[in-house]
Amino acid sequence: MNPSVIRTLFRVVAFGEALSWVLLLAAMFCKWVLDAEPFGLEEGGVPVAGMIHGAGFFLLYVIMSVVCFFVFRWNIKTGLIALLAAIPPFASIWFELKAEREGLLTRRDAVDAAPRA
Repeated sequence: MNPSVIRTLFRVVAFGEALSWVLLLAAMFCKWVLDAEPFGLEEGGVPVAGMIHGAGFFLLYVIMSVVCFFVFRWNIKTGLIALLAAIPPFASIWFELKAEREGLLTRRDAVDAAPRA
């Protein structure tokens, strides 16, 4: 697996997971606060938004976190934090930014093998 492709996929999925939270929270707001059915969607669109978030991006994020655990050789603590970041709203963005900042989305052996200037 190409690490740069995995890195890009992880970042896209992390952003999508957070965006799907926005969709789900907006649908829940419409259902329970506004008591409205926007766009004619039943129950404020919660069933649709819930499927997009849960069966779509949440599962993709978990899968990508496991793939990254092996590809980037994360330690157990980092892997668990990545998985736990799927639960609170928008935590996937926080983890993705942290991983990028700390170099967790690059292969250590590729960095070690790179020629020094």
